[in-house]
Amino acid sequence: MPASSSIDPSLLAHVRLATLTGVGTRYRRRLLEVFRSPLDVFSASPEAIAAVEGLPRKVATAIRDASNEREAVDLIDLCRRRGVDLVVEGDPGYPKALAHIDDPPGMLFMRGAIAPCDALSVAVVGSRHASPYGLRMAARLAGGLARAGYTVVSGLARGIDAAAHRGALEAGGRTIAVLGTGVLSIYPPEHADLAAEVLAHGAIVSEAPPHEEPHSGLFPRRNRIISGLTLGTVVVEATERSGGLITARLASEQGREVFAVPGPADSRTSRGCHRLIRDGATLVESVDDILDELGPLASAAMTVDGREVRSPAELRLDDVEQHVMTAIDTGSSHGGVDIDHLVATTGLAASQLLATVGVLEMRRLIRRLPGGRVARL
Repeated sequence: MPASSSIDPSLLAHVRLATLTGVGTRYRRRLLEVFRSPLDVFSASPEAIAAVEGLPRKVATAIRDASNEREAVDLIDLCRRRGVDLVVEGDPGYPKALAHIDDPPGMLFMRGAIAPCDALSVAVVGSRHASPYGLRMAARLAGGLARAGYTVVSGLARGIDAAAHRGALEAGGRTIAVLGTGVLSIYPPEHADLAAEVLAHGAIVSEAPPHEEPHSGLFPRRNRIISGLTLGTVVVEATERSGGLITARLASEQGREVFAVPGPADSRTSRGCHRLIRDGATLVESVDDILDELGPLASAAMTVDGREVRSPAELRLDDVEQHVMTAIDTGSSHGGVDIDHLVATTGLAASQLLATVGVLEMRRLIRRLPGGRVARL
């Protein structure tokens, strides 16, 4: 068992703060606003801790009396032995999209790996008690998203979640499972084989300690991670009290797209989706309904084949359109790039080049400038 002296002090402090009883994400962020780092939190005086505005006395007392260094060391040792990565907010490997939500996890436990291409991801969630129709739609939509170059994110639960993961895997795509348990405590247990497949083609993540068993409080909290990792959330079958509706609400609050699949009017598991559609969610009949609505990326992302994209719409370009976009990227300055230059560099006929520029403009990827020039949006 390693001594604390063999562990990076910053990591140890992060783990201690993340596992300290009573210090959730809200109080953690308030502390870091004042003290900048977990190391500074634990080295601060009791008076300085007590003076933090909005911090309850019991939390200040818990920090002052913190004696969880041994537990944190043991947790780090467990992760090292079992191949679990500790990803701290602010680390290069921390998902950028997740960092932009109001209450990102201070630390993620991860098996497998989140890749740069996973910035292009969509959540597919829904009822655990799914109908054959719901399972079929979840698998079909997830497969279509995977074939279009998106990573499918879900919760490894029975029903819609499992169908979404399997649909992505069968299409040869990537998928990420966000657990309401620890990453070494797969739930439900019959999904152990599915979890192994997800690991081979993506990642399993949780903010709970690795051996945490399922309990009711964990599952609603994990929903903000599912929506926070993605560009949008698709709900396929949901009752009026479904966790899928929680994920959809969180996605909306996080500024992400919300989609819902309609179902039979007399089906209880259709009511949640129909309510979402009435409230403004995009109605989904096919994967194209999702792809047409996905908004811009917070920052450029890499596709599986190594291309940099700044908008999800770029994943739907044909070879000629991609060729022209590359030429615009290569030739652009602050004043854009001249159409004649594009004709020369692409080798396309002027008529074909202009038609392609029109398509790219319609897809809101470029804009026309005065003097016969074009530029990226």
